[in-house]
Amino acid sequence: MATWDRKKEFVALDLGTANTIAYLGGQGIIYNEPSTMAYDTHTNTVIAAGEAAYDMVGKTNDDVRMVVPLVDGVIADMDAAKDLIKIIFSRIKLSDILKNALVVLACPSGVTELERTALKQVVFDMGARKVLVEEEVKLSAIGAGINISIASGHLVVDIGGGTTDIAIISAGDIILSRSIKTAGKHFDEEIRKYIRAEYNVLIGIKTAEKIKMEIGSLTKLDNGRTFRAYGRDVISGLPREVVISPDEVKNALLAPFSKITDLIVEVMENTPAELAGDIIRNGITICGGGTLIRGIDTYFESIFQLKVTKAQDALLTVIEGAKEYEKQVDKWLEVVELREAREYRIK
Repeated sequence: MATWDRKKEFVALDLGTANTIAYLGGQGIIYNEPSTMAYDTHTNTVIAAGEAAYDMVGKTNDDVRMVVPLVDGVIADMDAAKDLIKIIFSRIKLSDILKNALVVLACPSGVTELERTALKQVVFDMGARKVLVEEEVKLSAIGAGINISIASGHLVVDIGGGTTDIAIISAGDIILSRSIKTAGKHFDEEIRKYIRAEYNVLIGIKTAEKIKMEIGSLTKLDNGRTFRAYGRDVISGLPREVVISPDEVKNALLAPFSKITDLIVEVMENTPAELAGDIIRNGITICGGGTLIRGIDTYFESIFQLKVTKAQDALLTVIEGAKEYEKQVDKWLEVVELREAREYRIK
């Protein structure tokens, strides 16, 4: 059995469609910024990443190419994903730490085995000793407080930026999972479509995101709050202001959320009977940035007639789950070595 020197380091990296988060054992979260990058189109070099790049969205000229490495839960630009990892590690000066580190790399379920191998290689090239790749939904379940090691079924709904992952987890692993490309970014797009159809005004994606965050709700809000959005009139071409109500945002969100509920039903229908009984007792656990929309727990409870539990810190459940791996580093180091040995035999 492998042993781990307690002086060695532990690093967790959550590669999300919307945000990328890095955690360093003993220090906490050392990087938490948008997964956005800006490239010079002539030299193909990175000119900005994270918050600096996100601030440039919708405001650049033809000499700048905006890239989000992960789109809809899959790697749309592998080179950009590699560049992002390198930038994070260089910015937080982990080069020496990585030489002695176990790195847990959290990826959406849509990332292929080939892409996972490529990402692992980037981290190895940066000097990491061992790399463990895990699905975000599994880490989210742990981070939400679920003891996944026991033989009891839990239904987890992880609504991220690019995808919603739904999984039945029991006895330490995922029993059944499904993924749909309907999540935070798609909610923003539905709000944009609604405002264009209703008011003939085109708003930016960042404005749509602000609307979602400030007045987005799946239940009726009685606070009378509205949002003043600025965009371009599609008929006159001139700038124009529109006032959006929470009820309008709710109407825009119901269509994508109905797709998520349909997928939850599909997962439930394919769940083994014994685990289905567990889900009745344990209810549904929801996590991810999409669960910050007001009334989402009430919405799901009204549909499924089950208890719905929101993760305490929906945006950080993946990292919170990774912290549990940190507590059992010896165990996971052995898991990594067993996987590597198995892969070597297959080759």
